[in-house]
Amino acid sequence: MERVAIIDLGSNTARLLIFEVSENGYFQIVDQLKEAPRLGEGIDKEGFLKPQRIQATIKVLKMFRRLCDIHKIDRIIAVATAAVRRAKNQRSFLDEVAATCGIKLRVLSAEEEAIYVYRGVINTMDVPKGIILEIGGGSTKIVYYNRRNLLNYETLPFGAITLTELFAAENLSPAEQAEKTEKFFAEQLSKIEWLKSVDPETQMIGVGGSFRNLCRMTKIMKKYPLKTIHNYVVQDADFDHVYDLLKTLDLDRKKKIKGLSSGRADILPAAFAAIKAFKEYMNLGDILISGSGLRTGIMFNYAVPSTLDKPVSDVLNHSLNTLVEFYGMDRAHTEQTSFLAIQLFKQLRVLHKFPRQYIRILKIAAYLYESGKKVGFYNFEKNSAYIILNANICGVSHRDLVMASFVAASTGIDDVNPQDWNRYRDLLTDEDVDSVRKMGVMLRIASAFDRSMSLLVKNVNCDILGDSVIMKTELDGDAALELSSAMEVGSDFRKIFKKNLEIL
Repeated sequence: MERVAIIDLGSNTARLLIFEVSENGYFQIVDQLKEAPRLGEGIDKEGFLKPQRIQATIKVLKMFRRLCDIHKIDRIIAVATAAVRRAKNQRSFLDEVAATCGIKLRVLSAEEEAIYVYRGVINTMDVPKGIILEIGGGSTKIVYYNRRNLLNYETLPFGAITLTELFAAENLSPAEQAEKTEKFFAEQLSKIEWLKSVDPETQMIGVGGSFRNLCRMTKIMKKYPLKTIHNYVVQDADFDHVYDLLKTLDLDRKKKIKGLSSGRADILPAAFAAIKAFKEYMNLGDILISGSGLRTGIMFNYAVPSTLDKPVSDVLNHSLNTLVEFYGMDRAHTEQTSFLAIQLFKQLRVLHKFPRQYIRILKIAAYLYESGKKVGFYNFEKNSAYIILNANICGVSHRDLVMASFVAASTGIDDVNPQDWNRYRDLLTDEDVDSVRKMGVMLRIASAFDRSMSLLVKNVNCDILGDSVIMKTELDGDAALELSSAMEVGSDFRKIFKKNLEIL
């Protein structure tokens, strides 16, 4: 297992991310650290990184280096973005960092930065057509892709810090500053010709700290039950509500808003003004938040070199296999359980009538059904449900994650706790309880069919005759244990599907 560190030095924040890479190319984050030395503050006035900001940054980088040494890092990948890219004293800064911190920073070009952001998104989101907006401290990236192919990108030479500084000296009220920022940003967008050819049905995807703050603020406002940021949808009305509130408050009152990072309180209004201008100029609606961006793109390119040429073919599958790898689960058994569960789903469709999209929910539950045993065997299903909700599974909606967690935890007809269910009222309906119970039964039978983890049950075919379901199994050896274990689910099958179960 290799340990790698990524240092991402931006105009506002510096981030350290430590991840492990397996021999099979799967990776998992094990530690991270964020500081806000604001290296790019004031650079636009004279083009030089300020001594005070340089020293603050070096202090942070020394801290990062110490943590890397503690973790016994095998390799450090250190990159710098807009502030260092534009600095007239770039060379002296890079030399000082190398001499004092032992870190060799690579300055990314605007093109490299945009492509890394694209790769971070495309390998972790199942969105075939999107336009990505990332507002950094000193630059803004816009990336357009369709059919998962990169089509166009643009890097604008201003971000949350520089937009804030642009109108700071004019003694404007917060609302007036926001209005001027919106107008300025829209004027810059009008100069990008390819934006006019973007498909109006394209999904807007928000990347970076400003969007993560927006996500947290709207979640608190709505009492959203999940902590997960990736794939969260900020609805149009929720964005307007937060933005209208933010642009009217002074700095001290902004810092008191729950979910808003105090280190961004002064620059977030400018970022939100840019988002507002972008949404209106492009006529876009809801924002899909990505928790993945530049650093994730770097991780994928390092751990999965094939992503340098094309994205992973199946985002969800790659994400699930990563968890199987790092939880030390038996891959063949996991895949067999998933295969048999999906076969049962298809064979019993005339009874459950669920749409095909539900296969994704069942697949998640099947892959991670036994992951909870790594926490504790007794009531492992509850542990598995917790893992599904908190393991940062990519390529799936929050609703599907919640559904999958309930499917994994469903061990009987009375096992859906009303209090637990009510926590997710905004994501689920009363009718979903029936779906969870039926898929839970299918999953338990599928798991039983590979009880010995010997892959003896090759396939299953179901005949529905009157008040009975006859499951005919295709076997490769003595599967008495498997068939006996599956029949233990028979009483719950009868209660939930209203049919007797026979297994041959």
